[in-house]
Amino acid sequence: MFKVNENYLKLPGSYLFSNIAKKVAAFTEANPELKDRIIRLGIGDVTQPLAPAIIKALHAAVDEMGQAETFHGYAPDLGYEFLRTVIAKNDYQGRGCDIAADEIFVSDGAKCDCSNIQEIFSEDSKIAVCDPVYPVYVDSNVMAGRAGDWNPQTEMFSNVIYMPCTRENHFSPEFPKETPDLIYLCYPNNPTGATLTKAQLQGWVDYANRVGAVILYDAAYEAYISEEDVPHTIYECDGARTCAIEFRSFSKNAGFTGVRLGFTVIPKELKSGDVSLHSLWARRHGTKYNGAPYIIQKAGEAVYSPEGKAQLREQVAYYMKNARVIYEGLKSAGYTVSGGVNAPYIWLKTPEGMNSWEFFDHLLETANVVGTPGSGFGPSGEGYFRLTAFGTYEKTVEAIERIKRM
Repeated sequence: MFKVNENYLKLPGSYLFSNIAKKVAAFTEANPELKDRIIRLGIGDVTQPLAPAIIKALHAAVDEMGQAETFHGYAPDLGYEFLRTVIAKNDYQGRGCDIAADEIFVSDGAKCDCSNIQEIFSEDSKIAVCDPVYPVYVDSNVMAGRAGDWNPQTEMFSNVIYMPCTRENHFSPEFPKETPDLIYLCYPNNPTGATLTKAQLQGWVDYANRVGAVILYDAAYEAYISEEDVPHTIYECDGARTCAIEFRSFSKNAGFTGVRLGFTVIPKELKSGDVSLHSLWARRHGTKYNGAPYIIQKAGEAVYSPEGKAQLREQVAYYMKNARVIYEGLKSAGYTVSGGVNAPYIWLKTPEGMNSWEFFDHLLETANVVGTPGSGFGPSGEGYFRLTAFGTYEKTVEAIERIKRM
């Protein structure tokens, strides 16, 4: 008789955002008259349409696919050279980082890559994660059997190193006492909106090289960085080529949440003994992935055009304007808030005596606004709540006014 992968049974409940969707669905079913009143500031999904330069590139690529002379089938394993070259030039070489086009692997998004990357590492690898943390990092390792057993009392897995990110340490992790093999870092951070300075990130690179660990660096929100001392890529740090893998997404900088495009960078110097992680990921990528569609990769190329850059700067500014509305509105209402400066997320302390899910229910029922409970990101997120700046400006303003009236 067939058997299931019992590691899946160790996952506690549904995926965080599935739970939120179920709660909102139950509320709207019980209160159908409020269905159109609900404002969603929970999931990090964009609301602005694709920029004109991207739409133009999509249309041109679709027309190409309709002609035998310009039709494209399977994409190259690593992605089309035209996209990898423009990524390397703009995101890395333009910042003084030694990253070549053939060290870039194009995919359909950072979420898949962040979860799939663990396949190239030993099953007994010890992972370290920030707490609170984007759930995919932990859940994917649970599915692989690497996380150990779930403890419902502590809400932690036995074989995961949790690095608390609290108000006391400015939501920045400290080096763990136990030595990890894989270190997941996300900066600007989801969910807290916190950042690391260049010196702080250099410290992590030096630490990883010293203990022989690999940093899995999620830079999905780098386009929102506004402060000069916050690095846009981990490869701005000396020594990162021998200890870091970086994940990037087109979802938040270019609105590709419904289009799907991302990439992973693995330098060729990153090795375990004589084994190149670049070659292992190339083998995995070529075996299990058939490549992002040609038309989507052409749209990605347009992101780096002069028109695309200008239009996307406007979109990022639009969302960061929302972030200021949320931050300043909540602060004026007496909430303790952080984030919202280099990231489109605002992290707030829940009212005294109210836990994260209680505040979720209170906000939904009283203001008809949906956010994300901090406890869903890990035990150190208890007592906190996340709001995103990805809504429309009008609805963001309305949501904050409702919260202020609560």
